[in-house]
Amino acid sequence: MADQAPGLVTSHETDRDWWRGAVIYQIYPRSFQDTNNDGIGDLRGITRRLPYVAALGVDAIWVSPFFKSPMEDFGYDVSDYRAVDPMFGTLADFDAMIAEAHRLGLKVMIDQVISHTSNKHEWFVESRSSRENPRADWYVWADAKPDGTPPNNWLSVFGGSAWEWDTSRRQYYLHNFLASQPDLNFHNPAVQDALLDEVRFWLDRGVDGFRLDTINFYVHSAGLEDNPPLAPEHRNASIAPEVNPYNYQDHIHDRNQPENIAFLKRFRALLDKYPAAAAVGEVGDAQRGLEIISEYTSGNDRIHMCYSFDFLAGTSLTARRVREVVERFERVAPDGWSCWAFSNHDVVRHASRWADHVVDRNGFLKMAATLIMTLRGSVCLYQGEELGLTEAVLDFEDLQDPYGIQFWPTFKGRDGCRTPMVWSHNEHNGGFTEGKPWLPVPYEHLTGAVDLQAGREGTMLEHYRRMLAFRQRYQAFAKGTIAFFDAPDNILMYERHHEDMRILVVINTGDRAQSVELESDAWRTLEDSPHEDGVREGRRLTLSGFGAWFAMMDN
Repeated sequence: MADQAPGLVTSHETDRDWWRGAVIYQIYPRSFQDTNNDGIGDLRGITRRLPYVAALGVDAIWVSPFFKSPMEDFGYDVSDYRAVDPMFGTLADFDAMIAEAHRLGLKVMIDQVISHTSNKHEWFVESRSSRENPRADWYVWADAKPDGTPPNNWLSVFGGSAWEWDTSRRQYYLHNFLASQPDLNFHNPAVQDALLDEVRFWLDRGVDGFRLDTINFYVHSAGLEDNPPLAPEHRNASIAPEVNPYNYQDHIHDRNQPENIAFLKRFRALLDKYPAAAAVGEVGDAQRGLEIISEYTSGNDRIHMCYSFDFLAGTSLTARRVREVVERFERVAPDGWSCWAFSNHDVVRHASRWADHVVDRNGFLKMAATLIMTLRGSVCLYQGEELGLTEAVLDFEDLQDPYGIQFWPTFKGRDGCRTPMVWSHNEHNGGFTEGKPWLPVPYEHLTGAVDLQAGREGTMLEHYRRMLAFRQRYQAFAKGTIAFFDAPDNILMYERHHEDMRILVVINTGDRAQSVELESDAWRTLEDSPHEDGVREGRRLTLSGFGAWFAMMDN
């Protein structure tokens, strides 16, 4: 294999548009590869496994938080934005990881958690010390109501009130997540300046971009108005589990504020000073996620791309749902850009969420991979997704996630998708560590280990590799427009069009053979398709269950 991953610019001229249509591989450091046998993955482990990632054919990696942290939310509670937590290694280890990634032709994006910090961060320690100190209003502080209760009815995503009483200031502070994750006050320009300085530190260190955690939570309503109730028929459990009363409110005041746009423009202006820096934002909103993506990504002066939870929730993947979501995005964000994802570190793996009751699970998962690789937008793949890993079933005693512990047993938290990668089926803990892993390695995952799939025809891993190579060969997939054609239930039929290239994609999302009429007999089969499927008689095309067919038409 060549050092340069396919599809990336090899000339001295920088491709500032590399992110548009890029495939980004998410690495959860705690669970990727442990090199010092403490049971926790580390930066050296990532570096060791980067050739595997490059061989997949992806364009970039996204590394979840590795910053210094008390780890109450496993790194999403940052106590020092410029330091690597010792459990993950050192800044020198980070620099080595960057160097190796770039040698292999991979871009490196890192998580930036700037909506909140840890309560151990020096900024918060100073802020809570008095009402007069220089950082007194760097966080969201408010007086109690006359009866001592919180300032308003805002709720935390992780349960209970979003307000925590502080005895030093005798005020409440806002936390949208854990009480140990106080929210920063983006209404203060000094806070924005300080955060942009933290971002600049990593840009100067060589990162190619950022994944922005909870991007729509940055700014709250300065008036601290109560959120209105949300009608039961409008409740959506895509952001918080059904058992969480967070779903009972319409969150129009504690997030999604219009002032956020001004900060995103400042953020983009900083990134534009670097050769090809890009960012993808996480939009957590159950009611209007796609509209928010439109607001945040339209034009060239905001965030490059965002992802919502439209495909990160739900118990089924249907042709109707896919067309509905994608066409809605095309309507509300004609000049915006989405990053599609089926799994990540926050949700049940789609191999279980969608396919637990599917007889041909592998067939379904290969179809899902084909689908996400051919939609208009960029793509985020989550480690182990390419192996077909299912959600791990853990005992309560093994749980680490405070979210799951809070809402057990109805909601089991996020640990089930965060268990270690499995590299070798016959090694201790799947080759992840010689120590005791921070989360158990499920026995059933060993049968899908990398060493059992790599180089073997028909495996999930090889299907992902073939689909990624296929996507790289045809620019229409990464850069082209998309237009759907009417088709029978379970059939998706759409055209990807870029310059003089027109490609037709037909996918059967059902498990039984089905036929569809093509709108033209001028389509010619793409012989290098990763799918050897599709029987054509004139304009009539028949696909086997979970099959796909690709064709090209010359302009």
